[in-house]
Amino acid sequence: MTSKQRAYLKGLAMNLEPIFQVGKSSVTPEIVNAITECFNTHELIKLSVLKNCFDDPREIAAVIAERTHSQVVQVIGKKIVLYKPDKENPKIVLP
Repeated sequence: MTSKQRAYLKGLAMNLEPIFQVGKSSVTPEIVNAITECFNTHELIKLSVLKNCFDDPREIAAVIAERTHSQVVQVIGKKIVLYKPDKENPKIVLP
């Protein structure tokens, strides 16, 4: 992903509300499965890491991206944005 593509996705993600929250149990198989299912309908997903989770948000983002075969767009504070294009008919066309 190029820097222009990443900047475009960041602009789209600004208006999104977090869909999932990662709590004190950190990354569980259940949350990974839920995020994977969510990628069936959404290409861009925002997550939030709660204050009671003591893991690093960048590490959480890397683990979730690896397990869901997605890409980390950005991690700001405790907010994570992930992108996974739809294989059949992508809704987001990257420049």
